[in-house]
Amino acid sequence: MAIEHFTRNGFSGSTRELARQIGASQPLLYRYFESKEALIDRVCKEVFQWRREWERQIADRSVPLIDRLHAVYVDYASVILREEWIRIFILAGLTREGLNNKYLSKLRNRIFLPVLAEVRIEFGIGEPRNAAELEAEINLIWSLHASIFYLGLRKWVYGLKVPADIEAAVRQQVDMFLYGAPQTMRKLRRECH
Repeated sequence: MAIEHFTRNGFSGSTRELARQIGASQPLLYRYFESKEALIDRVCKEVFQWRREWERQIADRSVPLIDRLHAVYVDYASVILREEWIRIFILAGLTREGLNNKYLSKLRNRIFLPVLAEVRIEFGIGEPRNAAELEAEINLIWSLHASIFYLGLRKWVYGLKVPADIEAAVRQQVDMFLYGAPQTMRKLRRECH
């Protein structure tokens, strides 16, 4: 119920109203959560699920890279393309300084960097030679993530139609990344010579 409350009302929604909605008193709510901040932290922990399976799938070279990325991103999309995830993530970014940074740091270290490493191995591309090359590569994978996230924005923020077959749409975005990123990564290496 707290997730729904903050999804609908934002983090400015009152704990008094939340308590009324669940049929409890505000003091009872504070018996379980020492503060509104603690309640919000719990809501975010519940909403921003992380599956360690994604990390294992990325690293499993017994499976072709395209299949690994399809599996990871289709499942990732099933987690993030929910109304509460999209709306709370946006609200957290706008009003809860630092809250999204933890999630985004995990995304960078546990998804972005490993995926880029696997792309380099798959396509015989050397390691980035400097921080600028690495950041350019990370920007490539941000484009993939942004395209998936934007499906949720279209549906849950703008009220626009999204493809009926989300899985196919996600696979298409992965394909565009996987067949475009290696060329761009090679070009980065040539430009720095």
